[in-house]
Amino acid sequence: MSGAGKLIDTVEQGLLRAARMAARFSYPLSWEKLEIDENRSVWASYTPDYVAGAGLQGETTADLAIIGGGYTGTSTAYHFSRRFPEKRVVLLEAKSLANGASGRNGGMMLNWVYGVGPMSPEVTQRVYGATYETIDWIEAVIREHKLDVSYRRDGCFEVFTDAQRAEAAEEEVQYLQGLGIGVEFWDKTAVSQKINLQGIHGGLFDPSEGQLNGAQFVRGLRPVLQAQGVEIYENTPVLKVEEGSTITLTTPNGTVRAKAIVLATNGYTGKLGYFRKAYFPLHSHVFATAPQGDGVWEQAGWRGTAGFSDDLNRISYATLTREGHLVFGGGSNRSYGYLFNNKTAYHGGIETAVNDMHKTLSAYLPGSSSFPIAHRWTGTLAISLRRNCSMGVRGEHRNVYYALGYSGHGVVAANLAGRVLTDLYSGADEPWRGLPFIQADFSPIPLEPFRWMGYQMFTRLTGRSPREAHR
Repeated sequence: MSGAGKLIDTVEQGLLRAARMAARFSYPLSWEKLEIDENRSVWASYTPDYVAGAGLQGETTADLAIIGGGYTGTSTAYHFSRRFPEKRVVLLEAKSLANGASGRNGGMMLNWVYGVGPMSPEVTQRVYGATYETIDWIEAVIREHKLDVSYRRDGCFEVFTDAQRAEAAEEEVQYLQGLGIGVEFWDKTAVSQKINLQGIHGGLFDPSEGQLNGAQFVRGLRPVLQAQGVEIYENTPVLKVEEGSTITLTTPNGTVRAKAIVLATNGYTGKLGYFRKAYFPLHSHVFATAPQGDGVWEQAGWRGTAGFSDDLNRISYATLTREGHLVFGGGSNRSYGYLFNNKTAYHGGIETAVNDMHKTLSAYLPGSSSFPIAHRWTGTLAISLRRNCSMGVRGEHRNVYYALGYSGHGVVAANLAGRVLTDLYSGADEPWRGLPFIQADFSPIPLEPFRWMGYQMFTRLTGRSPREAHR
C-alpha cells in the first residue's frame, strides 16, 4: 500500500473509532420524547392568541420576495417597504413568523458581530456602532408602533472564570474606552452588586445591551408590515428556487416570480441548496424557570441586569425577563446537538441536557437551584467554521440577497441585516463597505459523513468548541 493509501486508511480507522467512542457519550435512547407544548419557548408562550396566516394559493409576482419570517426576513421587509413603498414585497414563511431561532433563542440583545477576528480601531468603532444603532432601532420600532413587546435594556455582563482572562479584559476595556465605546470593567465585588455569581474574577459590562422577546417582536410586526404593503404568506415553505433575471419560487400551492429574493432562512438555508458547505445547523437547547417576583430574585442574587455570558468554550448565558423568568442556555456539550446530514428539525428529548444545564446555572447562582423549570425548547442556529456571519448578494444576475451564519449573535445581527440588505439593493451601501461581515467568505465545512464525525471528535471527545473573539 502506498504512503497516501496508508494515511487514508489510518484516518478512516481513526474516524470510525471516534464515531464509536462518540456514540458512548451520546444521549440515551430511552429519553422521553418531548410533547409539543414542552418545546414551545417562553417567548412564544407570551403570544398565545397568535394564529399563523394563510398560505399562498396560485401565482403572484414581486419586486422582492423574502424567504423566511424571522428577524432577518421581517427586518428586511420593514426597511425595504419603507425605502421603496412603490415596490411589491412578498414574504414567505414555511410555518409561522418567529417559528425558528428568532422565537427560540436565549433572548440577549448583544453588541458586536461574532467571529470577525482582529479589527482596526476604525472598523472596531463601525462594527460596534452598527450593532448599537440596531438595538436603538429595535427600541424605536417598539415605541413608534406601540408593540406589546417585553424587553429590557439595563446592560449585560461577559464574566470571566479565569484571573488572567479578567486582566486581559480590563486592558481591552481601556482600549475600547479610548475609541469612545462605552463598556466598563467591573471587579468581582462590583459584579456581585448586580448579580452574585460564584467562581468569577470580574466582568465586562455593556450598559447598552439587553434582552428581547423575539416572538412578540416579530409577530407584532406582522400588522405593521401589512400596513406598509408587504404581503405575508405563512404556512408556505419554498420548495424550489429557479434563478434568472426573474426568479421563480415554487411552493406547495403556488408560485412567486420575483425580480430579486432574500434568503432569510439562516440555519435552514441549506435546504434551498445554498451555502451547504458554509455552516451546519446546530440545535441549541434552552430552558426557562417559572416566573418569580423581583424580591425573590434579589434574594437569589440577581439584582438588576439583563443578563450574562461566560468566557468558557461551551458558553453559558442567562437573562432575566421582565416577567421574572430566568432563561438559561449553554454550559455543556449536551446543550447543543448536531444531527447527521444537516437535519433542521430536532425530535430528540432534551431532559438530560436541561439537567446538566441546570447544574451549571446552580453553580453560578446557587439561589436559583430550587426554582422549577417551566419551559424547555430547542432552536436551530447556523454555525460557520469561523463563527462568522455574512451579508451580501450573489447569483449571475446579482439578485439573490442573503444574510446568515450569526453563530449565536442573531438577535441583533439579524435585525441589522434588514438595513444592510436594503442598502445593498439600493446601492447606498457606503456605510457597510470594508466591514468584515459584508460579502464575507465562509471556510468550507466537509460534507457528510466527515462533517458529523468531525463535530463529534472535536466537541464530544475534547469537551471544547472553537471560539473566536467577537471584537
